[in-house]
Amino acid sequence: MKSILVIEDDTTISELQRDYLEINGYEVQIAADGEAGLAMCLSGIYDLVILDLMLPKINGFEVCKKIREKQDIPILIVTSRHEDIDVIRGLGIGADDYITKPFKPAELVARVKAHLERYKRLVGLKDINNIIQIRDLAIDADTRKVFVNNEEAVLTTKEFDLLYFLATHPNKVFSKEHLFERIWGVDALGDIQTVTVHIRKIREKIEKDSANPEYIETLWGAGYRCKG
Repeated sequence: MKSILVIEDDTTISELQRDYLEINGYEVQIAADGEAGLAMCLSGIYDLVILDLMLPKINGFEVCKKIREKQDIPILIVTSRHEDIDVIRGLGIGADDYITKPFKPAELVARVKAHLERYKRLVGLKDINNIIQIRDLAIDADTRKVFVNNEEAVLTTKEFDLLYFLATHPNKVFSKEHLFERIWGVDALGDIQTVTVHIRKIREKIEKDSANPEYIETLWGAGYRCKG
């Protein structure tokens, strides 16, 4: 049974999340503030975290950052404010996806299921010496590490997944919609802005000049491709 940690200070919302997730076969624990949630998460017993951004003691942004420094598990952030800056900041510090209040419980369950299944498949894909080399860029699928000019570029889980997928299909163009469905594993449940944000963060980490990318190219009106 997969174990999920809900970090949410609104008891009504957290109990609703717990009830729906438990009905669908997940084990759920709740933390009512950022400090308690962070301590529980770092115990290492959880498979996924549902994290509210507006939390007492330690806000969700800081909790997300500290979790990502220690663990590589899916993080789904929840925000009551559908503002681009919150979404961009949350994804930029390591969250895998986001959902905006109010949301349908069935949508939350679908997101959780998709992220857990995709994470299971990705960590299970291990090939010996599975390294992709594109000029000065090296992507190691075994260790899930990325190097530029032999210097490690630290990517979040979804940043790595997105870069690896594009790199394994060099010169092929993928729309934002296709990438969203492929990497996030959900269709029409989220915001394809997530793809744009992740592409931008990847470029900041691997490109010499993110405004003139060498590796990930934008084809306006069509999508993105990795230049092999």
